[in-house]
Amino acid sequence: MLDIRPNCECCDKDLPPSSTDAMICTYECTFCVTCVEDVLSNVCPNCGGGFMSRPIRPSTARREGLSIQDQPASTKRVYTPYSKAELMAFTAQFKHIQPEDR
Repeated sequence: MLDIRPNCECCDKDLPPSSTDAMICTYECTFCVTCVEDVLSNVCPNCGGGFMSRPIRPSTARREGLSIQDQPASTKRVYTPYSKAELMAFTAQFKHIQPEDR
């Protein structure tokens, strides 16, 4: 199950569980749309993969036990250990390769 992390790992923007601005890679590295597009060029700086919109966990349980109230989002903030310059240098190496081909 997804952690649904609360922030962008690059700029620390709040990304609440219902945010449509959150993007994740296959390992759930979490970034905002702006950082994915303007800093990372759709290249995860951790695994080198691409990003997709993070799904939104339902606010109301349509089936018992399956909602954000039953399975809350993480409150642990995650930060990248890399500077913006390091992120951009890494992603520049791979941005020309489509995510499905990386």
